[in-house]
Amino acid sequence: MKKLIKNILFAGSVCCCITATTALTSCSDFLDEHTPQGTLSDEQVKTPENAEAMVVSAYAIFTTAEDINSSFSMWNFDVRSDDAYKGGSGTSDGDVFHQLEVQQGVLTTNWNINDMWVRLYNSLSRVNSAIALLNESDYGMKTQRLAEMKFLRAYGHFLLKRLYKHIPFVVNENLTYDEYNTLSNTAYTNDEGWQLIIDDLMEAFNTLPETQTDKGRPTKAAAAAFLAKVYLYKAYRQDDPATNQVTSINEADLQKVVEFTAPALYANYGLEDDFHNNFRPEEEYENGIESIWAIQYSRNDGSTYGNLNWSYGLIPPNIPGATDGGCDFYKPSQNLVNAYRTGGDGLPLLDTFNQRNYDKAADNADPRLFLTVGIPGLPYMFNPAYMMEETSIWSRSNGLYGYNVSLKQNVDPALIDQYLIKGSYWASSMNRIVFRYADVLLMRAEAEAQLGNTTEAIQLVNQLRTRAAQSTQMIASYPNRYGVKMFISNYRGSYSKADALRIVKMERRLEMGMECERFFDLVRWGEAATVLNKYYAEEIDNCAIYTAAHFTENRDEYLPIPFEQLSASNGHYTQNIGNW
Repeated sequence: MKKLIKNILFAGSVCCCITATTALTSCSDFLDEHTPQGTLSDEQVKTPENAEAMVVSAYAIFTTAEDINSSFSMWNFDVRSDDAYKGGSGTSDGDVFHQLEVQQGVLTTNWNINDMWVRLYNSLSRVNSAIALLNESDYGMKTQRLAEMKFLRAYGHFLLKRLYKHIPFVVNENLTYDEYNTLSNTAYTNDEGWQLIIDDLMEAFNTLPETQTDKGRPTKAAAAAFLAKVYLYKAYRQDDPATNQVTSINEADLQKVVEFTAPALYANYGLEDDFHNNFRPEEEYENGIESIWAIQYSRNDGSTYGNLNWSYGLIPPNIPGATDGGCDFYKPSQNLVNAYRTGGDGLPLLDTFNQRNYDKAADNADPRLFLTVGIPGLPYMFNPAYMMEETSIWSRSNGLYGYNVSLKQNVDPALIDQYLIKGSYWASSMNRIVFRYADVLLMRAEAEAQLGNTTEAIQLVNQLRTRAAQSTQMIASYPNRYGVKMFISNYRGSYSKADALRIVKMERRLEMGMECERFFDLVRWGEAATVLNKYYAEEIDNCAIYTAAHFTENRDEYLPIPFEQLSASNGHYTQNIGNW
């Protein structure tokens, strides 16, 4: 939390590739040094200072536990989507992520699958330790801090559930060491698992204040946005134990999405005037009106590097004399670039956007393209000193993964030593927004469309398109200087439920592109196999790695339960379906 916590920096050098890390191998190993059982004296339990320190420690682990290999933003795992290529120097650079990208050769023993599991359960252990201590403390802020910890516990479980589907839920903070090893990952149905997360969030929602002095602490609106997201996942029922298919869409859950996205809950929030303001590192732009809850990073807080975000360290390109050592991972796909093409009416080409590649001299484009993707012929991070070209500077793979670069996670090289810092690898003090108001509008639009309220859904989409049209503070010179054509307009007229849903889903992709939501969206909609197999077939000419790619339905929607965890569970874990 900015100016609230200081992260522990892990020592050691990191090479310019994704590498294996040491992993723990049993559920009881997730109990870190803060295990509540038998470690705290009565005096410590009753000390408000110790209770607050434990709470801060629980916040801190959601930055210290992640790293370049396992970013809690999930960019490493969003390479499975049609938004992004893995990138790097080639398929062997982070080979286990290449396997996920093409959905071939994925093994339950792959280190990256176990590594994320371990890191997230370590985070949950820290949160549960804080909850156990708070429950026994005499502390004036106890009720509010408990609500904050329930929010964090929901966050950890949410990240795990989207990845693995069937997970053990550690919702009893007083479990002993031995009891951790008796947890089952199939004790709850898929629907019941989402409900456990909702239960924690409802406690948070009913208690949290509307504002917080420390920006990293969640507010009532943050809990509402989180509830809306979980109910939206829950609505797409996947409770057939033999498949990962969406068997029904629950209207009661959709109504909850509408309830928790009600404008009255977000009186302190709204859309930024310019879309790009959400992705700027300068202090005057961070924690802006659109940022409902963000992971807080900072610099110059008294430690060597500050509380920086190292988890994006592999994403910067390798610009000589600037970002030397940049590893060029998480590169926007050509398919994503093409999705931003607009027709003569200024609307997305819903069915035909990928019939040919975007041509900046000929095609109209949504302005958000130039704020999401760095494209050859345009300046990197809006700085003309770094013009992008089809050269090895902009593609460590010499074009295998194309020459496009993500803009949302990167920082202008002119800000090196200010907001972009070189340690073992690159880091930034820029916050990572977890819930932004645009997502609230999109969730509400999706629920309204599914409920048949198409007029309301389109009106919400148009709010985002109106904002996109005016988001030109960084790119106003592009048409005259670089010859691009920007044209975007709002939807008009009436639409069927099916058409409204297609519009909402496309708008979600355009607004949230490269924010690591796309793969999980496709899975919850039940569209992953259809969309991704079509993508592989069409993308081969742009990225040859997809020649043998294939998404296997009822397997590849979720990661397998890691072999190490399955083996150490004494028979309490069940492997996910799909013949792993």
